[in-house]
Amino acid sequence: MPLPTFSPRSHNRQMLRKLLVVVVVMFAFGWSLIPLYEKICEVTGINVLARLDENLKGTTALPQNTQVDKSRLITVEFDANSQGAWRFRPVKNSIQVHPGELTTITYEVANQQNRTVAGQAIPGYLPLKSAEYFRKLTCFCFQQQTLGPNEARQFPVVFVVDPKLPKDVQRITLTYTFFEVAGATPKQAG
Repeated sequence: MPLPTFSPRSHNRQMLRKLLVVVVVMFAFGWSLIPLYEKICEVTGINVLARLDENLKGTTALPQNTQVDKSRLITVEFDANSQGAWRFRPVKNSIQVHPGELTTITYEVANQQNRTVAGQAIPGYLPLKSAEYFRKLTCFCFQQQTLGPNEARQFPVVFVVDPKLPKDVQRITLTYTFFEVAGATPKQAG
């Protein structure tokens, strides 16, 4: 019985066909994963957020922050002290906020000197126990501020009063002391 002849060329073609079939099957499987995933999520109820977004389409209502405690109001008072030739004050003296509500207030700082000066604000809280429940997200007190001669600027403070604030605290005073940082700015020739 004669042995079959083995041709490397035919073997390569056969392997190429098998690999092409594997590539096509893999591509089809990858392509079908998206609708398959969506169908599985729809049936099992896993992808709840996507359905909520679809329900909001065409409405002007935004999702509500469920961490805001609408059952109570906290009065937040703002105070400012300065050491040196600064004019420093809050734009508003007080506001009322619900715990958990994102709030922005503004402080004005003016350098009343004829030279560039760097300053730093240090916060204080009354009552003292409120400090751990007063969360500042943005604050000019996080870093030194440099103001040019006679320059005035407004700085925002973005904060949230933690809903875990004890119920007996109904008023918080946020006070800043703004002072010059010696040696923080280059000396100008005089």
